[in-house]
Amino acid sequence: MATLETLNFDNKALRELPVDPNPDNRVRQVHGACFSKVKPTPVKNPQLVACSLPALKLLDLLPSETERKDFAEYFSGNKLLPGADPAAHCYCGHQFGVFAGQLGDGATMYLGEVVNKAGERWEIQFKGAGLTPYSRQADGRKVLRSTVREFLCSEALHHLGIPTTRAGTCVTSDSTVIRDIFYSGNPKEERCSIVLRIAETFLRFGSFEIFKPTDEESGRTGPSVGRTDILKQLLDYTVSTFYPEIWREHEEGDRQDMYVAMFREVVRRTARLVAEWQCVGWCHGVLNTDNMSIVGVTIDYGPFGFMDKYDPDFICNASDDGGRYTYSKQPEICKWNCGKLAEAIKDAVPLERTKSEIDIFDDEFSKHYTSRMRRKFGLLRKELPEDKDLVESFLKTMEETGADFTNSFRCLSRLPLPGMANFEPCRKELLDYLMTQCSTVEEMKKANQPRMDPRQLQMLFMLMQTNPGLMPALGRSFTALAAELERMEKLKDMDGITQESKTQRDRKLWDEWLQKYADRLKMEVDAAKQNSLSLETANKERTKAMDACNPRVVLRNYIAQNAIDAAEKGDFSEVRRVLKLLETPFAASDVEETLRASGEANTAVKDEETAGPSCSKGGDPSSSESHASRVVSYDSKPPEWSLDLRVT
Repeated sequence: MATLETLNFDNKALRELPVDPNPDNRVRQVHGACFSKVKPTPVKNPQLVACSLPALKLLDLLPSETERKDFAEYFSGNKLLPGADPAAHCYCGHQFGVFAGQLGDGATMYLGEVVNKAGERWEIQFKGAGLTPYSRQADGRKVLRSTVREFLCSEALHHLGIPTTRAGTCVTSDSTVIRDIFYSGNPKEERCSIVLRIAETFLRFGSFEIFKPTDEESGRTGPSVGRTDILKQLLDYTVSTFYPEIWREHEEGDRQDMYVAMFREVVRRTARLVAEWQCVGWCHGVLNTDNMSIVGVTIDYGPFGFMDKYDPDFICNASDDGGRYTYSKQPEICKWNCGKLAEAIKDAVPLERTKSEIDIFDDEFSKHYTSRMRRKFGLLRKELPEDKDLVESFLKTMEETGADFTNSFRCLSRLPLPGMANFEPCRKELLDYLMTQCSTVEEMKKANQPRMDPRQLQMLFMLMQTNPGLMPALGRSFTALAAELERMEKLKDMDGITQESKTQRDRKLWDEWLQKYADRLKMEVDAAKQNSLSLETANKERTKAMDACNPRVVLRNYIAQNAIDAAEKGDFSEVRRVLKLLETPFAASDVEETLRASGEANTAVKDEETAGPSCSKGGDPSSSESHASRVVSYDSKPPEWSLDLRVT
């Protein structure tokens, strides 16, 4: 095991990829380079908010090192780890479908690569450590709320079994920056904070877009256009380092064959990754090409969100007014991004060779999604074409009743196989529980309230009436208006619906679906009997499989917000409690038992003084609106106040 002074750094990326010879750390276009050397900007009085021992173990770091007085100094950037060689990565990207030109690590910096005793190579980097040549108009800083969210969600997805970058530490400080959370003219001071990120690599699709010629739509150009020599250098580095099997197979052969093989594997990994997201109801929020990993892991946590109420049009990013990155669109957007990667490397391998490989995306996504969904429903012994209809009807019932995504899936394992003595009582109990997970009439109405500024909405209505031909040219604004009209229509459809009538309808819908599910489970019973398995054994295996892929706890926005609220007041215990819960998301034990077993007491009830979320309604984020006696219930349907939370 290693100390902070003996981490085994071997910074291969800086040896094998071109580094900007210009030492000036000022905002500029960086030509002919993949990295620029930088230094972290110190902060005042760094303090450790939390650390993930499982993530730090990847670096062979001794757990006792986290207790050192100077630990926060090293992981804020105030002190440099021996062997680290800070640099910022140059990349471009398509943002919301439009090529944006040079972007790069504006608030992030590579520290180096640590090789552990198992021979694994882990790149580590700071996010929020100060200015780089790619900071554009920003200050290179991140604040406590966004840092806590990234820290917790990186670890949450990992423990859900989803490929992701990891988070080792979360450090805050007494240094501050000004932020206007909702761009509404209500800025406030927030604490500068830094997260340590760990990954095999942070190369992304946008890393290859620095070679892009002038884009017809945006007029922007990649800073290293025409440098096919660097493109091939970057491709060779990527394949040899992260796809060694492909490198060994093609090292002596045709380079184009090797690049195609790499591209094919990137497409496969990306398809499987987004299938994993869909199966847990997770939304990335900003699936730009610069946020897509070249090794198929979840990267760059911004306005992400786990769905509460199931909604295929769920938008977790409040600034995505056009709905480009909704939950249901994530697969097609990821596939679109794969197409942009193919275009980015076309000077090394012709498009006609890579474009055809994109077609495997749909099949790979479908196979992985279907396989995961069958396990979520406990369909282990018999594969049937009509299983797709069972899944889709379940999602449709959740949508129509406004049922909670995570809890509705998790509770299905409570239903034993048909033929068992307790089947009917459990079926009734399950139906009753599902009813508690449905949205009320008021919650459904609130979810369909207009999101657009009334003045903007009125202006677009006038334009639509006077000159409708111009509407499609408005792009995202036109899409946003269409979404607003759809919400208004849904709201209108709810006129006259009482809670009593909705409850009756919801019960009927769930009762009908449970009957369909029971009929399908009878086929599982028949298959078990054919394999000479008792009902008890088959049911035990089924329940175990279901509970191992339907989480009990996910990082819902309100859970993260409670941790942020406490941390902003100097109490980091809630961040640490939530982290501990997220390490065992499938645990069958009660949440309170998990906390007690880990030595973390639970302060579930917040008093009025600490209750209000700092960004509750998209108004003045500095206001202190309270939700008296706000209860943190980590594995139940979200409280009503959480409906007001917005993340941008």
